Amino acid sequence: MENSSNFDESSDLGYQQSTSSMDQNDQSTEYSPFSGDSFAYCRSNSEASNLSSLEPVDDNHSFASSDLQPSPPSRWIAAATMRTESSHHHGAALSSLGGMKKRMHSLDSKSDDLDLLESELEMMKERFAKLLLGEDMSGGGKGVCTAVTISNSITNLYATVFGQNLKLEPLKAEKKAMWKREMNCLLSLCDYIVEFAPTAQCLDDGTIVEMMTSRPRSDIYINLPALQKLDTLLMEILDSFKDTEFWYAEQGSMSGNSSRSRAGSFRRVVVQRKDEKWWLPVPCVHPGGLSDKSRKHLIEKRDCANQIHKAAMAINSSVLAEMVIPETYMANLPKSGRACLGDTVYRYMSSADKFSPDHLLDCLKISSEHEALELADRVESSMYTWRRKACLSNSKSSWNKVKDLMAETDRKDKNFLLAEKAETLLFCLKQRYPELSQTSLDTCKIQYNQDVGKAILESYSRVLEGLAFNIVAWIEDVHCADKSMRNQHV
Repeated sequence: MENSSNFDESSDLGYQQSTSSMDQNDQSTEYSPFSGDSFAYCRSNSEASNLSSLEPVDDNHSFASSDLQPSPPSRWIAAATMRTESSHHHGAALSSLGGMKKRMHSLDSKSDDLDLLESELEMMKERFAKLLLGEDMSGGGKGVCTAVTISNSITNLYATVFGQNLKLEPLKAEKKAMWKREMNCLLSLCDYIVEFAPTAQCLDDGTIVEMMTSRPRSDIYINLPALQKLDTLLMEILDSFKDTEFWYAEQGSMSGNSSRSRAGSFRRVVVQRKDEKWWLPVPCVHPGGLSDKSRKHLIEKRDCANQIHKAAMAINSSVLAEMVIPETYMANLPKSGRACLGDTVYRYMSSADKFSPDHLLDCLKISSEHEALELADRVESSMYTWRRKACLSNSKSSWNKVKDLMAETDRKDKNFLLAEKAETLLFCLKQRYPELSQTSLDTCKIQYNQDVGKAILESYSRVLEGLAFNIVAWIEDVHCADKSMRNQHV
């Protein structure tokens, strides 16, 4: 196939056979496919092969234009031979080109993966640096402690991932990947928070000795797997709302970007937000409401999210209760619980034979979250003021011994009874207003906490509690819209 290679080289140089040479070849009595005169036929077949159209009629037509005589059988054999060889040559070339494209695509994908890995590595370096520096970029050691840094990192990550998610819909893939990847990195610190416990071990000679072995700290060992399970359940709830019978529109108008709003008749927005929630999207449903299957699905997911909210809130409350009360908070407590709480509330708490916190909250007629949070702060301050007064007669002065002091205090003491009632009132207040923000004591505990394990558990449970509460609220909005539409078509 030397001539065939020569043809490829000549074709690259733009060589074309003249008509006179073609006539001479047509008049020859003998034809050899390997002769130099066969070049013109290879050129013609080569052009045809490039178009993937190798038909004998085309070959006959191209050569008939030169001699206007039928070609001898030997020419067809030679043409077919050269056509097959040329086709094989170009097939190999296309195959080689395809392999080159695949390798280039593989290199491009590997390059993209390397770029992505490098960007993630740089991001992790930045996070690690901020963690060690305590968010003090000057490096002067004036940053916050590690526990507060981790708590802020989890809170900021939650705001980044879920801050723009205001609808009952699956979380975007990139957001979900970011949440899992960075939470796994932050939670990996718990793998190295251990405690030592005595363990009996038998030696080779049969002697039993006691050795200290490390194990996960008990509060992390119990609460962290539970929080991770709650996290997974919340993601599953969001993922279950892929193809829904409801959609969202902006407050007071239909969503122009929604295909559902353009199809069918005009539909009114039936759920009206309060003025302080004007930025939240409004759910819309078809006339007649949701189907029984969708309504049942909503109820099931609402109940599940409600249970998750209660579980996360219980874990968060227990972790906060175990945190040490900062000395700064105790130093700023009011000297009189009555002055802090107010005469109206104090008079009811001290005079009532059978204290009813629900009845007291009904009488107060709390109208806003600000009023509820202010009352919670005053009740909590009064509670610790009365507890401190109940322990004044004891010689122990450290507030870290409060539990021991309360156990030694007379249960009939007036300050102790008032502190118990204040604690009951605070618990009832938080139950009635689950969306209530953190109290001053909770904020102070988180700010001055130095236990990394408790910081992770507290922040993780707090963000899951917020997400579960939002899901319940979103489902309630859809349920309200469904109920309104069904009532209109009764």
